[in-house]
Amino acid sequence: MFRPLIGRQVVQRLADTYPTPRKKEEVPVWIYLSSELSLKLHGAQSYHAFPRILRSGGLIEALGPEVGGRKTRHPETDDVTLACQGCNDKNDYDRQTPCDQDFLRQFARDTKTDLLHGWFNREVPRCLRSLGLFDPEGLFIGDASYWFVPDNERYQQSDLLWFDEHNHPVKAEEVDLRDKRYQQHRCYKLVSLIHVNRKLDSFFVVAARVVAGRRHECPILYELVEEVVRAVHKGFIKVLIVDRGLIDGERMGHLKKHLAIDTIVPVRTNRDLYADASGLTRLPGFVWEPYVPPVPPLPPAGPAKPLRGQKREAKRQRTLAERKIQAAASASSAAAPAAPALAPPQTLLGLGRGLLSWSQCPVPLTAVVHRERDEHGQTQDWVLVTTSERFTAAQIRSTYELRPAIEERHRQYKCFWDLTRMHSCAFSLVVNQVLFVLLAYTLGQAHLVLRQRQELNRGVWEYTRQLLSPSLEVVAVYYRQRFCLLTLAEFGRILLDIPDPVRAKLREKLKRIEREQYSLLGNARPP
Repeated sequence: MFRPLIGRQVVQRLADTYPTPRKKEEVPVWIYLSSELSLKLHGAQSYHAFPRILRSGGLIEALGPEVGGRKTRHPETDDVTLACQGCNDKNDYDRQTPCDQDFLRQFARDTKTDLLHGWFNREVPRCLRSLGLFDPEGLFIGDASYWFVPDNERYQQSDLLWFDEHNHPVKAEEVDLRDKRYQQHRCYKLVSLIHVNRKLDSFFVVAARVVAGRRHECPILYELVEEVVRAVHKGFIKVLIVDRGLIDGERMGHLKKHLAIDTIVPVRTNRDLYADASGLTRLPGFVWEPYVPPVPPLPPAGPAKPLRGQKREAKRQRTLAERKIQAAASASSAAAPAAPALAPPQTLLGLGRGLLSWSQCPVPLTAVVHRERDEHGQTQDWVLVTTSERFTAAQIRSTYELRPAIEERHRQYKCFWDLTRMHSCAFSLVVNQVLFVLLAYTLGQAHLVLRQRQELNRGVWEYTRQLLSPSLEVVAVYYRQRFCLLTLAEFGRILLDIPDPVRAKLREKLKRIEREQYSLLGNARPP
């Protein structure tokens, strides 16, 4: 993954605009960014793990021997370690990493959080635009999520709030605190904006902000949208999908009039707009239409079954059909009266355009009333509104069905990327931890899309990394700007077939390489 990131100048472009806290650049910023990404990709949040991750990860091969160093064995412990040249001449000992782990920690701690937020929300969308990864439909989902930290009051800008058994915030004065279902948690809030497509095979975090748990996410999310628009210009964000907690008529109108962004949001039942949309259903000319969910694309067809297997499957299906007919016949002959037939569940959609009853929204709205009818004939209504005047009712419903994708992304960050493992109480390191996890996640998604492996983006990162890890050891032989890849068996056979005079020269060359590796660490420290 690091080879294309470094080869395409992605890391270098991110480093050129990074808000470095140092006046003198002794270690290049792109090495710092690469080191942070390597830690986050391997799920190691502590900077003390940097030497171990560097020796076992793929960054050292991408940097090359001049920067990343060469692997060798320690003369005392016989452990595999690195011999690096480094970026300056201030160390008296042999270097085992391109930069020290204390440099990474101090660099991250000294970076100002507001500048880091602005850099992430500006440069990540530009990076995705330069790689051509924005979907033409321009679908974006915004939401906020709480994430908990240990109950330590030293966590800067954290809040202690009450939550129910589903980790939803509650007000202490409205619930019985003696109930064990309600617990106090120290938390932060992450407001994020992700870019998706209809197939849901790519999820790019284009903007994020870490705030205290008590702050409301509504104004923050719309500020993130405007930051992204300023970074990549108008036209990339076309549809914004949010939940009912982020409804804001004034800002929705601003996005529509000045930035050409349509918003889709559900309406709470206690709002006047919900009553107005429901009143449309009682008009004599109101039309209901059944909603047919879009058919998901079929998975790629596997290899054809052999003829013998096809015959067995056909015979099994005939046996099952005969058993069903026999069971129906025995049931009809029973003396008990038959139960009334249940109708299949159905969803009806009703569309109303040009609603102006919401005074806070300066543009006309389109409302879609959803009538969910279960198998017993009971109905339940809910309403979606949008500032778009061109979407049909089915398009608005199918687009809003993409919104739970961000909920799954929150689960991915917390459960499989260790987003909430905070080893420091400093707010700058907390923000650094979150934003670099999101950056590593987004660049990992981009890497899979560019490699035409976007179907792996749905799974967890650990499973994806196992699928992409090398499964075959080869030996690369270079000669005059050309190379060939040989298996260990092929390479061993070639060595055995070499005539004796040449074999002696090759033996001396291999001994010299071995001596150079052991002499790399003259004043080595144990890893």
